[in-house]
Amino acid sequence: MRHLFILAAVAFLFCAAARSDRHPLASLPDHFVIARHTFFDFGPPNDYYELFFVRPNSSGASVERILLTPKMDACHNPRLEFQSGTIATNPAVLLGKTNPCAIPEKDLKREFSRCKKCLTFSGAFVAMQVECGEHTRTIRSKVLDKDMFDPRSDTPKHTSWTQGLMAQLDASVGPGVMDKPMFQTAEHHAVSLTDKDAPELQDIAAGKYDNLFQEAPDKPSDLYRGSQLPDSVPTVRLVRVSPSTPISFPLPKYSPIATLAHVQGEVTFTVEVDAKGYALHVFVYGTPLLKQSVENAVRGWKFAEGDSNRQFEGAIEFALNCPIKK
Repeated sequence: MRHLFILAAVAFLFCAAARSDRHPLASLPDHFVIARHTFFDFGPPNDYYELFFVRPNSSGASVERILLTPKMDACHNPRLEFQSGTIATNPAVLLGKTNPCAIPEKDLKREFSRCKKCLTFSGAFVAMQVECGEHTRTIRSKVLDKDMFDPRSDTPKHTSWTQGLMAQLDASVGPGVMDKPMFQTAEHHAVSLTDKDAPELQDIAAGKYDNLFQEAPDKPSDLYRGSQLPDSVPTVRLVRVSPSTPISFPLPKYSPIATLAHVQGEVTFTVEVDAKGYALHVFVYGTPLLKQSVENAVRGWKFAEGDSNRQFEGAIEFALNCPIKK
């Protein structure tokens, strides 16, 4: 009888442990931080670094995303962008039926190391930092390009859960890195930045989240410091015009495409002036990416009435003012 009692007790403990694996007793976290390093085989930029801060609020959950983009070239420093949003469910509900504190470490390692010999051209490394009782746990996932682009992909369980969670966060804060233009001009960087004294930015600058990007080529702390430096400012100036200077000569705009293509130098022109001192015929010589803007500008110039029916020659300089490699 005693043996039967012992066997029953062991069976009860085994079943309880099994139930505990399926339904963890640990409470779901109510806040967490997620880091995501997305990389592409096209660019630049080829890498994007994101930090998501998820916290409970009165309406559900608040989501803040800080995006850091490495410099594309010598003319552009790293970029810092900030977006915020809300989700109408609290963080615990947002996690669904998965408790990140209860995911077995061996399962995470097995999924992370899958497909070692696969050729991966694009993908993402995701690291979730969450408080599990008195301990802080980091849950790492690797999303392959086939997980991102192939609807028939056999994405593992926990990696798929991570993708679903990230999709909800992306939807709450607006367009993500997948929706960014491949060629970004200055206009695409007009973003709203957080207060420089915000705790999250101070933590990034101090390197608090660098360890969440172990597989990345850059450190968020370095990118943040670089983002605080001013970019080189392209300039346009009138080098010369003869036989005399116009009364009014608005300079041409530096084409965003020309700056992106690192086109600079002098553009020469000749202009024939009519009886009222306005440009009649304009001829521009130089790179095609700068010629049209020069012609448009010169056509709006005003010369002195004494210069009517004359021909003028001149040159306009476009300078990027940064150390571009030739």
